[in-house]
Amino acid sequence: MSTGIASRVALPRQAGKRDYLRLARFDHITKQIFVVPGAALAFLLRDAQNSNLLLHVVLGFVCAISIASANYVINEWLDRDFDRHHPTKSARVSVQTELNPAYVYGLWALFIAIGCAAAAASSTPMLIVAGLFAVQGVVYNVPPVRTKDKAYLDVISESVNNPFRLLIGWLMIDATSVPPMSIIVAYWLGGAYLMAAKRWSEYREICASHGRDLLIRYRKSFAGYTEIRLLASCIAYALLSSSLFSIFIIKYRIEYILLVPPLCFLFAVYLGISMRHGSVAQAPERLFQDRTLMLAMLLVGATAVVTTFFDIPDLQTYTDQQFIELRK
Repeated sequence: MSTGIASRVALPRQAGKRDYLRLARFDHITKQIFVVPGAALAFLLRDAQNSNLLLHVVLGFVCAISIASANYVINEWLDRDFDRHHPTKSARVSVQTELNPAYVYGLWALFIAIGCAAAAASSTPMLIVAGLFAVQGVVYNVPPVRTKDKAYLDVISESVNNPFRLLIGWLMIDATSVPPMSIIVAYWLGGAYLMAAKRWSEYREICASHGRDLLIRYRKSFAGYTEIRLLASCIAYALLSSSLFSIFIIKYRIEYILLVPPLCFLFAVYLGISMRHGSVAQAPERLFQDRTLMLAMLLVGATAVVTTFFDIPDLQTYTDQQFIELRK
């Protein structure tokens, strides 16, 4: 362990009320923006009649935020002995303070209860999704399964939170169906791309500054990675996500073909960000501080709005088989 890291964790203090609330990482609430596309797609593709739309939207966001917070609580508590090896995560409240396990698990259970209660008040399908979302947090963090310790499975299992958020957004609007499988899996693999890029950024920076041994003490899954493998996995996840999104476009909304270039640009910008020293890709809650990324997201958002609410009949020709005939 480096001297700088050790000095920050030598004398933990007794945790206070604010420290326990910090475990929920409310500064990560911006991640719930991934709920919005699900709601937008349900509006577009389903003729749902929801007389209490505002109530269901509020319940959906309360569900997503609460379950995510529960997962963060259990994550930080069970990672405390590993985070002390990380150059920045060693400053987390779980490392710097003495936490009462009963309070931690009580807080985790409270967030689960709030999230499931909000989901149940909305619909039975949303309650099922909320339950799966909560179970994912256990599978990802709790031994003996603890998928975060296994290379590749760590990325796949954590990024499943993306389709859960997509489903919550959809079910806010229409609780009688779920989105097409093509967009669910595309959303999942898009999240895997983001997580793999984060791992790649961590791998490069921590290996360069503190060595690979410390990196593996921080997270066991890094023992199964190399810089090349992580970069290759990023490319694979991006390609697979784009392929499935293309299938969704052809079947459900050809106008979304105009979304492909700005999405590719967004993926490229994010990969470039992950190469920087001290990259915000390692701290998703700080992504909104990057102007280039925000411009790319604004471009994607503006294109999504236009292609959602405006039909472009001429694009329909691209859904038919066409051949260039050669004269003999």
